Amino acid sequence: MVNDLPPELRHHDMERNAYNAAFYELGLRWHWDGDTYADLLRHSPEPEARIRHYLETRQPHLLRAYDAQFLAGVIQQRMAQHQHCAAHAFDWAQAAGCEVGV
Repeated sequence: MVNDLPPELRHHDMERNAYNAAFYELGLRWHWDGDTYADLLRHSPEPEARIRHYLETRQPHLLRAYDAQFLAGVIQQRMAQHQHCAAHAFDWAQAAGCEVGV
């Protein structure tokens, strides 16, 4: 399969896939589709600010147990580890495994 997206969109797609891999690894049942990630990119150019915004607006229950800055840092760290191999799309939300809050 050839990825014929423009380079900027291809980069965002790979980044989004890396985030989804990080969520899976951390046991978070989240999946950022293209629209969700585009909305987050419009919210802030800062990766950790985007994660905090997502936590505050879509996963606020986690903030009762975890600090938003801590979660954003852990997610960003794991995403960076997956970024080099996230060129292929995979729906991490459908994968079986350990999940938090299920």
